[in-house]
Amino acid sequence: MSEKSDHLERRLGLFPVTNIVIANMIGAGIFTTSGLLMGDLQNPLVMLALWFVGGVIALCGALSYGELGAAMPYAGGEYLFLSRLYHPLIGFLSGWVSFIVGFSAPIAASAIGCSEYLGRAFPHLLQPWGSEAISPDMIKKSLSIIIIAVFTLIHVRGLEFGAKVQNVLTMLKVALLVALISIGFALGNGESGHLLQGASFVFNFAGWKTLGLSLMWILFGYSGWNAAVYIGSEIKDPAVNLPRSLFLGTGIVLSLYLAINVLYVYAVPPGEMQNVISIAGLAMGRLFGGPMERIVSILIAFALFSSLSAFIILGPRVYYSMAKDGYFFKFVADVHPRFNVPAKAIVLQSVISIVMVLSGTFDQILTFMGFSLGIFPILAVIGVFQLRRMKTDVKLVGFPLAQIVYIVAGVLILTLSLLERPLESSFAILTVIVGIPVFYFFKRGKFSHTKTWRGF
Repeated sequence: MSEKSDHLERRLGLFPVTNIVIANMIGAGIFTTSGLLMGDLQNPLVMLALWFVGGVIALCGALSYGELGAAMPYAGGEYLFLSRLYHPLIGFLSGWVSFIVGFSAPIAASAIGCSEYLGRAFPHLLQPWGSEAISPDMIKKSLSIIIIAVFTLIHVRGLEFGAKVQNVLTMLKVALLVALISIGFALGNGESGHLLQGASFVFNFAGWKTLGLSLMWILFGYSGWNAAVYIGSEIKDPAVNLPRSLFLGTGIVLSLYLAINVLYVYAVPPGEMQNVISIAGLAMGRLFGGPMERIVSILIAFALFSSLSAFIILGPRVYYSMAKDGYFFKFVADVHPRFNVPAKAIVLQSVISIVMVLSGTFDQILTFMGFSLGIFPILAVIGVFQLRRMKTDVKLVGFPLAQIVYIVAGVLILTLSLLERPLESSFAILTVIVGIPVFYFFKRGKFSHTKTWRGF
């Protein structure tokens, strides 16, 4: 295998990389989607089963990406994998979707989630200032933009400084989830009988479509299981640390997600959970009273800081890799001479996120994002079969069962989601199609050194 010089230094060990995976996964999804899921499913046991199934799918993806990332330990994620395994067009389209949806949209969603929880904790913040011209909605949007700007400045100042901030936020976030689960079950005024309440789920065609859409939303909650592959160029001993970080991070998050969802149902009857976005705040209020709802809302806002921070770290590495290959604006590949990070890519991503905050709502971002993010990981996992045919040195356990589970589940979820929500799903497909002429626009003015993969 030939070494590739991309001017990014291998400084990150297993602990910080695993932290990035965990931080990237634990975010707006787990704190906002369970109430929406209960509104559609109306059965807590089915909802919990789907959270487990989603975690298994994510683990299968982590095993597959661990093998891909260990064989190609460079910045770029799916963009790098698909460019080398298939064709630069396929890689570009994955990077294009990452640029428009994969990272910018979760940053926007996390920032909106932060402002929503802060607004719940401090309702006076949302009262109009002076005249009625500044509405509560505009105040929340302004707060979201400020949050994005602050973390952009943090990560523009270097990966080591940003990673230290990330480590602290991640440990606080995991500690928060563990504390909520432990204290909630030990001292909270809940009812285990809630698990047996709710309507019976009917497994007809309409029911299967609902299951598909629900799993797509749940996989948004698990999104980030592939986080380490985006910073492959900056991981020490990537053949060992990269796969381990993916599997460890995903396994930890799966356990936490199951426990916190059981706590939600323990605290709140299924009928009262339905369509409640700030479900964690509601649950803590029911278990301990109003003051705890405020405290937990503040803590969740800080937890979402960690998720937003991780997205700001990872996304620019994809655009950086695209630009180095000549399939994006050249300035995006510029590395800051002092801080050694793709600073312009970081700023560009944040600008797109701010535009989304100003123009979209949380549920619009969630549905569009869930479908978009499901497409290219399937192609990347299929690429593991091609990787095996090349007889590489890195071979992880689970082949080919893990890959088959991920591919079949992913195709079924996308199909059922398209049938259930054709409008949002069609917009996601349109986003991919629009990327094709954009690819040829960049290709026309360059001589690419990226070829279809035939080895390293």
